[in-house]
Parts: sequence; C-alpha cells; structure tokens
Amino acid sequence: MKTAITEMFGIDYPIVQGGMHYVGFAEMAAAVSNAGGLGFITGLTQGTPEKLANEIARCRDMTDKPFGVNITFLPTFAKVDYPGIVHTVIEGGVTVVETAGNNPKEIMPYLKDAGIKVIHKCTSVRHALKAQEIGCDVVSVDGFECGGHPGEDDVPNMILLPRAAAELDIPFIASGGMANGRSLVAALALGAQGINMGTRFVATRDAPVHDNVKNGIVAATELDTRIILRPFRNTERVLTNAAVERVVQKEKELGDSITFDDIKPEVAGVYPKVMVEGDMDAGAWSCGMVVGLIDDIPTCEELITRTIAEARDIIANRLAPLA
Repeated sequence: MKTAITEMFGIDYPIVQGGMHYVGFAEMAAAVSNAGGLGFITGLTQGTPEKLANEIARCRDMTDKPFGVNITFLPTFAKVDYPGIVHTVIEGGVTVVETAGNNPKEIMPYLKDAGIKVIHKCTSVRHALKAQEIGCDVVSVDGFECGGHPGEDDVPNMILLPRAAAELDIPFIASGGMANGRSLVAALALGAQGINMGTRFVATRDAPVHDNVKNGIVAATELDTRIILRPFRNTERVLTNAAVERVVQKEKELGDSITFDDIKPEVAGVYPKVMVEGDMDAGAWSCGMVVGLIDDIPTCEELITRTIAEARDIIANRLAPLA
C-alpha cells in the first residue's frame, strides 16, 4: 500500500507508531518497523542523551528498517537536555524525528541540515499550518479522541482531518481513534496519507510494558477515559483509575485556585509504576478512547498485517462496487 508517507520514509505500510512515554523503547520501535510500519523511540523516556544513544544503538541491533525518535516539548517536572538529545539523534544517524508539544522551530535548522525528516504532532489546523511554514515535512493531526494531549479546541477527527486536507500542502497522518483497517480507510478517505497508532500498539505482545496495562486496555471501553489538567491548559486524556478520579475531584473542588502541587502525587513520576510494575492505580497515564475498539493482544506484525488486509478488503469489496 503506497502513499506519500510510505514513499517519504521508505516503509511498506502507512502506519506509524507514535512516541509514548515508557512504551517507545527499542523493542517497540523495532517490532513496528520490522512489520513494515514506522516505529519510534521516545526520547524523553531515556532521560539523558547518553541513554538515548544506547537505545538508538539497541534498536539498530534489532532492525535494519527505518525508525525514528520522538522529542516532546511539554512542561515536565525534570529538566531536559534538549540540545544534547538533538545532538544524539543527529550523531546516531536517525532519519526521522517526531516532534510534539511546543513549536520545534529552534531545533529545525539542526535537523534539516542533517537531512532528517520531521513529523510534528498538531491538534489544530492553525498549528499544522505553522508546522508547514517552519519546514516540517509531515504533520500528525491529532483529534480530540487521542490519548495524551489533544489540545484545547476539542475538535474530533471527522472534522479536523478534512479541514487539514483543505488547508495543508504537505502530507499528514491521522492520529486519535486509529485501531484497524476501518480506521486506515477512513483516514485515507478524509485526506490523510496514513495513520498514527498509539494506544493500539501498547496492547501488543511486543510492547515492553506490564501485562496489567495490556489487559486493562482490552478490558476498557470508550467510556473509560477522562480529560484532566485542563485548568493548566495542558489537557490530557488518560485511562480512568482511582488516582485519575482524585485529580478530577480536586479540579472540580479547587477550581481556579488549583496548583500543580495539589495533583503532583497523581501525575508526577507515575509511568514506571504503571508501565513497569503494573500498578494500574498509581497515577494518570495517557490512553485514547480507542480502547473501545481494542479486544485482543496481537504481535505488531499480526496487527499491521491484519490492518492492511482489512483496509484492502474494504476498498476492493465494499467501496469499489459503489463507484
């Protein structure tokens, strides 16, 4: 299945695994890339440029296919050596970078001079146009359904994707609610050149996370996510649990007087406890509404192969006869 995305990145299928905290390790990225998609190591999970360099080397030992590194610019409780991370990515010979959060304008000259293709995650058309203006090669358009940070406009993909198609000159991929062949065909119909799957890839046998997380995703429905951190304009969609419900209650009770310190126990440093130790109530962790479409835990190869087969079947046997 060829699109502008497969041609640009030299991959077999227009399926991208977004960077996810404490999920995007070498094992995850390599499994997706080996299956014909585009896998990503999550830079901030590594913490230091030295650890990131080791993770890039590990991934090269696991795959000879293209893979990328995600660099997210968002408020964090720990200081991040962004110049060091960018330098490590360049020195490591990485050919694709996914940026997210704040405007990556300052690092663009370094990435472009190194011949690196840049995908920037956006939750609005205006931000996507800005990404195009500063030289990004691709935009990942994230609808309100997405896990993690959906922005502040609350526009779902049925509106956001065709709006992006009408405005952008560069290719874009659809993110948020993507899980299967139906998702891929719908995204292509709405103007995207491929899809980004996050939560769906967490629920795979290759994902280096605790089985409690995978089983929790399978057990959840589309009604089991919550929106938190809106008072801080850092809105995040997470899977509900005891800690998340405490955050929701604090935001309701404290209103405009709430501070990060009020919710720090529920949101700071929780990912190792959830993803590694399997403590599902340890705190808030990003998860999309797409959990309502996930009912099994395949390998990445099985998932991608199945997704492409479903998409081809829909196009050939359901849509083509309607033309």
